[in-house]
Amino acid sequence: MRLVLLGPPGSGKGTQAARLKEYLQVPHISTGDLLRAEVAAGSPLGMQAKEIMARGDFVSDEILLGMLEDRFARPDTANGFILDGYPRNQAQADALGQLLTRLGQPMDMAVQLEVPSDLLVERIAGRAAAEGRDDDTPEVVRNRLGKYETQTAPVIDYYRQHGQLVVVDGVGSLDQVFTRLQEVLSPAKEVG
Repeated sequence: MRLVLLGPPGSGKGTQAARLKEYLQVPHISTGDLLRAEVAAGSPLGMQAKEIMARGDFVSDEILLGMLEDRFARPDTANGFILDGYPRNQAQADALGQLLTRLGQPMDMAVQLEVPSDLLVERIAGRAAAEGRDDDTPEVVRNRLGKYETQTAPVIDYYRQHGQLVVVDGVGSLDQVFTRLQEVLSPAKEVG
């Protein structure tokens, strides 16, 4: 199963992706982790990215897509993957769709974890306090959520228009949310 996991900061994507990795027996691919690994490995794309990041610039979609293409070529993705952190905008969603079609591995589903904004602010503030961080103030969190909404809402619409979006209630215990995810993924898992 090839799956994109969508949701704002604090929605539980990372936590649920780790659980889904075991359930679906496919790798969890985080573009942030992938980028750091490519830089650490000194790959050609990693060296390009390192140079760009050293200037304080964002790594281009072209470089990220190249890294994803390399990652999708590894044998552990033969049965699918869980993609987290990408796509973040409609151009990336289009490029990812074209790449996967070219590779003969079209996207199966995009799952959006839906959590009310007030609860997201509360979750992130709680996480920041537990980790001793002071950079996740309610104001900063609300700003990040606003940016997420403007940049990523078109991605949600993209997958909705392609008939690939499933919305899952992200409120409740970790187990409750995971059970909901299993319920929506189970029929597709049996088919795939």
